[in-house]
Amino acid sequence: MSVRRLAEQQPPSFEFSPDNRAWAEKLIAKYPKGRQASAVIPLLWRAQEQHDYWLPKAAIEKVADMLGMNRLRVLEVATFYTMFNLSPVGRHFIQLCGTPPCHVKGAPALRKILEQRIGPQQKVSADGKFSWLEVECLGACCNAPMVQINNDYYEDLTDENFARLLDDLAAGRPVKKGSQTGRVSSEPTPGKGTTLTDAALYDGSRVGAWKKRFEEEQAKAAEAARAAEAAKAAAAAAPAAPTNAAKPDAPAAAPAVAASATAPAPAQAAAAASPAATGVAPGAPTHEAKDRVAGADAEREAKAAAEEAHVKEKLAALPKDATPEQKANAVGARPVGLAAARGGVADDLKRIKGIGKVNEGRLNELGMFHFDQIAAWTRDEIRWVGAYLAFPGRIDRENWVEQARVLAVGGETEFSKRVDAGEVATSAGGPSRPDKVK
Repeated sequence: MSVRRLAEQQPPSFEFSPDNRAWAEKLIAKYPKGRQASAVIPLLWRAQEQHDYWLPKAAIEKVADMLGMNRLRVLEVATFYTMFNLSPVGRHFIQLCGTPPCHVKGAPALRKILEQRIGPQQKVSADGKFSWLEVECLGACCNAPMVQINNDYYEDLTDENFARLLDDLAAGRPVKKGSQTGRVSSEPTPGKGTTLTDAALYDGSRVGAWKKRFEEEQAKAAEAARAAEAAKAAAAAAPAAPTNAAKPDAPAAAPAVAASATAPAPAQAAAAASPAATGVAPGAPTHEAKDRVAGADAEREAKAAAEEAHVKEKLAALPKDATPEQKANAVGARPVGLAAARGGVADDLKRIKGIGKVNEGRLNELGMFHFDQIAAWTRDEIRWVGAYLAFPGRIDRENWVEQARVLAVGGETEFSKRVDAGEVATSAGGPSRPDKVK
């Protein structure tokens, strides 16, 4: 770190203006007795703004006295942070970012312009209008190269537009702050950037096609696993192949054919429906089943969207400072909760997909401790809880109530199995049923 010293020429005294003095006293009063030192940086910054953007020794001492701090401690703060200028600066104080992103995008050329027009760093121009300093990263790397002039950023600079910017400042003409090329924030350069245009990323749903692809991959993996397990079981159940010694003569096979021909129709139908005949592994979902699942998902998504629109319309009429409970009361009815978990043991609500540790805690605060409570929620209660937890529609979208119904009677869902197996890190906390405790 470079050595930072106070300027050789110092004013004899410093006093805050009446307005700044009132502002400082109001700020200091916010801190508890004995904690006024917490205001040191804001006071130093206000003193710098008042004194032509540099801190004289008298201002540092004044701040120390106002805060009851040792003057040396305040001097340490002022000399440590480069945001404080310890010597006079120009009316337009230019901070040039010279770290790698700006350097490779043209900062050295801007540095040459500053050296030619103003002179070396920290020198104030003859007319008092400019001085400059090369600094560390200013956090606008996407729009490099850039400079900070007083309190404003000027980005996407080139030799030409930077020279023009300095000319306008010198002449007192209005200048354009931010990007000098018309770019908004850190969007791609106009005419050169690309955006995500893969149609597969936008399937019209609220979560995008990535979720659909993820679920399809999971379904394929599960189907392959079931098929492999079925093939393994079939192989184990099949009778051992007879040896040559045990094989009957060819004519003896006729009775078996006859028996097959006279087999009852149900047996033939069962044989025709066997995995070997249909090519479908036991337990594998049919196209009709997949269609039903897809239809249920679409219906659930539609309900969630309608729910969210309804809630949004209701909440729009409330004051902006409405509490979560006021918002919930406007769209539904609060479910009746329990004072405590039955028997002192609560269900692990994190076994419901969509309920993490935080939401479980908030549900417990509402008196919701058990799966059967959630399974019994009415439409009004679902809306109330959704609005209270600040995610209307999500309860339907993630199907909390149906999951709770399964879990309430001792059943399992694919997600609860993963939780019980310890595969869901955010749901750690142990099984919800005593019989699951090992």
